[in-house]
Amino acid sequence: MGNLVINWLLSSLSLVIVAYVIPGLEVKGFVAALIAPVVIGLVNATVGFIIKILTLPLSLLTFGLFLLVINALMLELAAFLVPGFSVNGFFSAFFGAIALSLVSTLLRHLLRA
Repeated sequence: MGNLVINWLLSSLSLVIVAYVIPGLEVKGFVAALIAPVVIGLVNATVGFIIKILTLPLSLLTFGLFLLVINALMLELAAFLVPGFSVNGFFSAFFGAIALSLVSTLLRHLLRA
């Protein structure tokens, strides 16, 4: 249970850092920063999973690069669902999804070191 809370807080911190760095991503408030990672995870686990299965041939054809597009769309969907979290445009979502993954991985690695 403690590990889940730590991962949740790290995801929230990652989102705040990425929103600060990437223009077009905005997190308004502490509550939005805590809710958005949960919604992002749920969207990726449900809708994202189904879309990734349906577009598997295209993902294979593009050597996995199409997965970046899917992740950007899932980030936009999560922003639509969470008040106080906004993504302005596809490219903000695209680079935000990449940065979110990198920052989250870096923070988790630093915590374990």
